Amino acid sequence: MNVVNAFSNENRNYLIEFQEYLIVERNLSQNSIIAYTQDLKKFFQYVINKNLNILNITTEDLIGFLKDDTVNNISKRSLVRLIASLRQFYHFLVIKNYIDKNPAEKIELPKVEKHLPDYLTLEEINKFFNSFDTNNIFELRDRCIFEIMYVSGLRISEVCNLKLEDIDFLEQEIKILGKGNKQRIVPFGEKTLQILRQYLVHSRPYICKHKSKKNEYLFISKKGGKLDRKSVWKFLQKYALRAGIIRTISPHTFRHSFATHMIQNQADIRIVQELLGHSDISTTQIYTHIDKRHLKEAHKKYHPRG
Repeated sequence: MNVVNAFSNENRNYLIEFQEYLIVERNLSQNSIIAYTQDLKKFFQYVINKNLNILNITTEDLIGFLKDDTVNNISKRSLVRLIASLRQFYHFLVIKNYIDKNPAEKIELPKVEKHLPDYLTLEEINKFFNSFDTNNIFELRDRCIFEIMYVSGLRISEVCNLKLEDIDFLEQEIKILGKGNKQRIVPFGEKTLQILRQYLVHSRPYICKHKSKKNEYLFISKKGGKLDRKSVWKFLQKYALRAGIIRTISPHTFRHSFATHMIQNQADIRIVQELLGHSDISTTQIYTHIDKRHLKEAHKKYHPRG
């Protein structure tokens, strides 16, 4: 990754070492490393402007940075991530013996109100999947993409990165390489198996036709390359509009819908945690709150004194 040229060689080296630490020792995803890097670029620029030294930073210096005009108008979530980036960076400097104490350790994180993730109702799910023309080779491909996202709870990046070899048709399982390069196995049912077979027989070979390169990825673009996230977003907007879903949804909505519907049907939360690939069960527990909201709404609607 490139670091802005304004940094001194010494500071640039600290950042490069930190990135290597995040990859090798923390096993973080590329997206997480990019986020940490962007945050630290802001901080490094502040350090340069104030003629400070990275290794002599105090807690008061960090508080001054967090109150600076360049960052004091960011959202609470962005602020939490910024503080987390500083904590991680200075923790790294401590364990590498560049400094003795972590000056970011005592900075309190602001409380962030948790927003319940958006999800589709079963009625909306059915409308969405009924909106595809599966006689069209590209719509059959798209139908298969969203089927897998909903049935197995995959992230958009995980779907785009799926390879043919990751699908076990006999066991009806998908091998996923998720965040932080963690592997997990997720199952899929008979309906998904049928859609997958239709796609592989009636769609994929024709999309691949006349393309010079063989493609190992499960889902491929019109040009024969790997599908990207941007394309999947565009597909979603088209089919959601066709299905009459006018509110804003994202590919991640299907992952939220998967988890919500599992919880609503009394699935054990630890099973849902494993299927989603969450390392911390507290991340999964948000879906129990959705279920409670669902129960309250049902009670209000159907009980005579609701």
